[in-house]
Amino acid sequence: MTTSVITGDIIKSRTNLNPDVWISALKEALSHLSPNNKYWNIYRGDSFQLELSNFTESFKAAVYIKACIKSFRGLDVRISIGIGEKTYEGNNVMESNGEAFVFSGETLETLKKEKQNLRIKTNHKALDDELNLCFRLALIAMDKWTVNAAEIVKLTMEHPKALQSELGQLVGINQNAVSSRQKRAHLEEIFALNRLYQEKTTHYLK
Repeated sequence: MTTSVITGDIIKSRTNLNPDVWISALKEALSHLSPNNKYWNIYRGDSFQLELSNFTESFKAAVYIKACIKSFRGLDVRISIGIGEKTYEGNNVMESNGEAFVFSGETLETLKKEKQNLRIKTNHKALDDELNLCFRLALIAMDKWTVNAAEIVKLTMEHPKALQSELGQLVGINQNAVSSRQKRAHLEEIFALNRLYQEKTTHYLK
């Protein structure tokens, strides 16, 4: 079966004074994306892995995780997405295996060397080249999210049907401030990229 694996690590995790806070937030983010904790794990303190069988959702999941982590000042996250066959189902995500797991793990090591924060690897080089160029462009905005921008991205993704005024009530700001933060985060463009990602991965990989 074809699946997707997200592997990531927290950037500058050891400079944060209270890791318990962001580790708790990371656990909440992963459980939000996959309620069954068999499919996600946090290891070595600041690294994590998540399997999503619906691979068309993997970019959106990566954006959500980034928003959750960048809601803490000074932190960011490095994420690799691997999509491919799953050949072994273990008792948890760390025991499972297949090319999706290999692609994701190998790509994270590449990201560390190249100081880039998001990349995908599949069996289709043309697809990878196109999406990775889109990711590089999107990261120009995403890597510069402020805490406020990241927070509003997180809330928007958690409450996709909420009005801007309703989102504002959750953080104590008005509708205009919500709109402004969404625009500064380039959220409309990122959602457009997610639609492209879903179309492309469906076409190439299903």
